[in-house]
Amino acid sequence: MMNLKTKITQIHYQRDPEGFLFDILKFCSYFYAFGSRLKNFCYDKGLIKPKRVNAYVISVGNMTTGGVGKTPVVSEIAKYLVNQGFKVAILSRGYGGRLDNKNVNMISDGQSIYFDAIQAGDEPYWLAENTPGCYVFTCKNRYLAGKYAVEKFGVEKIILDDGFQHRKLHRDLDIVLMDSVKGFGNENLLPAGPLREGPEALDRIDKLVIVSKSLKHETAEKVARIMHKRLKLSTSVCYTEPDYVYNIKTGQRLMEGLAVTAMCAIGQPQQFYDFLSDYQVVNTVTFDDHHQYAPIDIVDISGSIITTEKDAVKLARFDRDNIYALKLKTVIDVEGLLQ
Repeated sequence: MMNLKTKITQIHYQRDPEGFLFDILKFCSYFYAFGSRLKNFCYDKGLIKPKRVNAYVISVGNMTTGGVGKTPVVSEIAKYLVNQGFKVAILSRGYGGRLDNKNVNMISDGQSIYFDAIQAGDEPYWLAENTPGCYVFTCKNRYLAGKYAVEKFGVEKIILDDGFQHRKLHRDLDIVLMDSVKGFGNENLLPAGPLREGPEALDRIDKLVIVSKSLKHETAEKVARIMHKRLKLSTSVCYTEPDYVYNIKTGQRLMEGLAVTAMCAIGQPQQFYDFLSDYQVVNTVTFDDHHQYAPIDIVDISGSIITTEKDAVKLARFDRDNIYALKLKTVIDVEGLLQ
């Protein structure tokens, strides 16, 4: 039976949703809209002022809930800046981790990783593993984390992972990502739709990135042209493609064509499943985004499992040697994005 969260997610991406559940969600959206617009009004009119740190701050975020591919883009930007010789820190909220994120937690100093995925959260841990030479911190208050990074470690460039709605910290560049297929969904505010903010937030975007999660990128390129013309914004495309599948313990690659179970706990699971067309997917197992796995979750799954890298960091501790992860390839013009 479909759970309530799945039903709501389906409503978010229906063109013309209707029905009793949608009516309830729509009513609740009015209260959410009031709170969101009041907050933005206070910031826009200077009644609340963002706090500054002595570093260049880049925010990477989106207008909607669910996975659009922010974290790999954050990593690509950070690696580019590290290669340019800057001291770089990524600030994450640490959602789903067990650390007390009221405090500033240093997940990595760019050389060593100090917490596992369960403590840090899947996304901060993935960033720490995949972005060598870059500091990674978690804290609900990005200003406190940024101040700590600058004062303690001399950080020069700060990247906010999922920072568009976190206006407490001043940013010098606001980059917003948009899924080329799902777009803004039914264009309703939460909880009736996937939008975190209303159309007034579009004025804050400096750079718009259309994310293509398909083997064919024509749709993303067309959407980028449309959004550039409509919003008069600098718009580019980020290409995400499957690269290879590897064993999360040994690194050995998995031969194509084998029968597998696909399993994930991400915001947009169908896009992950679509990337596994080179395998015989005999079963799919989907959990809520940021799910904390337990051994019971996989005990009844026979044969090989393919999951995402975000999920793999939480599954590596289990005593099972046939779990594989899909390595994605992210192609984006970071130099052009930062100009």
